Amino acid sequence: MQIEAKLKEEVSKGVKELFGADLAKDQIQIQPTRKEFEGEFTIVVFPIVRFAKKSPEQTGEALGEYLKNSLAEVEAFSTVKGFLNLKMTSAFWIKELESELGQENYGLKEPNSKPLVMVEYSSPNTNKPLHLGHLRNNFLGYSVAEILKAEGHEVKKVQIINDRGIHICKSMVAWKKFGEGETPEQAGMKGDHLVGKYYVKFDQAYKAEIADLVENGMSQDDAEAEAPLMIEARDTLKKWEEKDPETYQLWETMNGWVYKGFESTYERMGVDFDKLYYESDTWSIGKELALEAVENGIFEKREDGSVWADLTADGLDQKIILRKDGTAVYMTQDIGTAILRYRDFPSLEQLVYTVGNEQEYHFKVLFILLEKLGYAWAKNCYHLSYGMVELPDGKMKSREGTVVDADDIMNAMVETAREITEDLGKLDGLEKEEKEGLYESIGLAALKYFLLRVDPKKNMLFNPEESIDFAGNTGPFIQYAHARIQSIIRNFGKDVEKLNEVELSSVERSLQFKLYSFPEVIAQAAAEYSPALIANFVYDLTKDFGSFYQNVSILKAETDDLIAYRVGLAQMTGRVIKTSMKLLGISVPDRM
Repeated sequence: MQIEAKLKEEVSKGVKELFGADLAKDQIQIQPTRKEFEGEFTIVVFPIVRFAKKSPEQTGEALGEYLKNSLAEVEAFSTVKGFLNLKMTSAFWIKELESELGQENYGLKEPNSKPLVMVEYSSPNTNKPLHLGHLRNNFLGYSVAEILKAEGHEVKKVQIINDRGIHICKSMVAWKKFGEGETPEQAGMKGDHLVGKYYVKFDQAYKAEIADLVENGMSQDDAEAEAPLMIEARDTLKKWEEKDPETYQLWETMNGWVYKGFESTYERMGVDFDKLYYESDTWSIGKELALEAVENGIFEKREDGSVWADLTADGLDQKIILRKDGTAVYMTQDIGTAILRYRDFPSLEQLVYTVGNEQEYHFKVLFILLEKLGYAWAKNCYHLSYGMVELPDGKMKSREGTVVDADDIMNAMVETAREITEDLGKLDGLEKEEKEGLYESIGLAALKYFLLRVDPKKNMLFNPEESIDFAGNTGPFIQYAHARIQSIIRNFGKDVEKLNEVELSSVERSLQFKLYSFPEVIAQAAAEYSPALIANFVYDLTKDFGSFYQNVSILKAETDDLIAYRVGLAQMTGRVIKTSMKLLGISVPDRM
């Protein structure tokens, strides 16, 4: 039984014995003791005052005395206003540490003991490389999936690859006009970068055409619609949907270049997927359902042939589902994709979409449309909305070529890691090959941790140099602490299994309580889809270990029992750091 459950049971008994009242266990509030007070667990006394008919301080004193006498685990107590702070015995904490050391997967629930959840992330377009925003998306989605696994859920990690549509056709048109048969091999570029180059070329040429048309007397709106390049792009999309052989072959070739580029980027990011969905497969399912919904009176077909959903009764607007030429829009394919996923995985309990907050309205509409189409599971769809990542000089625009590519950022982070670690002399004495591996590990840890430590809902500014500060709230700071712990264990020469009773200091108690709270932190992070809770927990844990390391001697403690206890505490801290960082998709080296 967790100690909180035992405390609640005993408090309920105490209220009955001391004050003659029945207090349900679910009405008893227990929380961590604030750092400025002595103790580990705090009972909120205010709800009990009405039974005691005493002041909060008197009520707390009476209940504290009762608990100290009835529970061997309680060593002392203090009352501060309406809060009863309990200090547990050293024996309790030593037994707790022994239990944790004996659990290979401490903090993790039984695998697949909870229902299936699907997490979608990445979901790129095949007309450009992955960029800084995709890094936050991928790291967030992957980490949420791993946290849900840790909490016992069966999890499927998926993406929808937006491999069709007008944006893809723009790159195709530009390559045909300006590419002269250029391939990634000829250009010496990754395939996704090459295709992205032609997306930018399209935008540049398109703007020039619009300017010419406006100069010759056409309105801006008409010029944007009637520019020859845009007409050709729309025509290319229609040909693609009609399976024109030449158009389809070019589409397959250019997408193939992009997929190869994506694969290497994902591998370096350290993210993976259980199943890939393609818009080119799912849009037709959505289109078929949209036409059925017209027949059933759910959607409306207008005179120009376009299909719309009227959501004004739901407090929203009217939403286009099919264009007048019959081609699909994003909403069409998202309807088809959602339905296909539930067909593929009938036991799916929840579908989580990791998509930026600029798409909040889109997903609100999507979930309502799925309900109107008769899918009860639409209520279990969830939009994991996250804020944008900005650079010091502002937002990024891929069509204008101002996006910072994910590959370039990862390269820059590894190079920054190299420069800073060499300046600090952190890796002196290591072989060159080992150093190179550590530069990669440190650079990517800095990047991932910096992007994940912020609440997903918040916008953030990415600062590469701040992210590799070995003394700050960073991935490398935590990595270095883990390496230090492994050095202590190596010097001790063996793992710790059996612990004898010793008297614990306040820094040891603080560190133990942090380890004790780890399972609850995972549960909360899973419930809130927030890797930031794990990131901030492991940072606080690392700081508590630093305080422990500085204030007590570990390997030169006064007695063998105290040495064993402190090494065991360090060992468990290292394991929880490693597990926490793994949930964030970050590796921790044993030597630095």
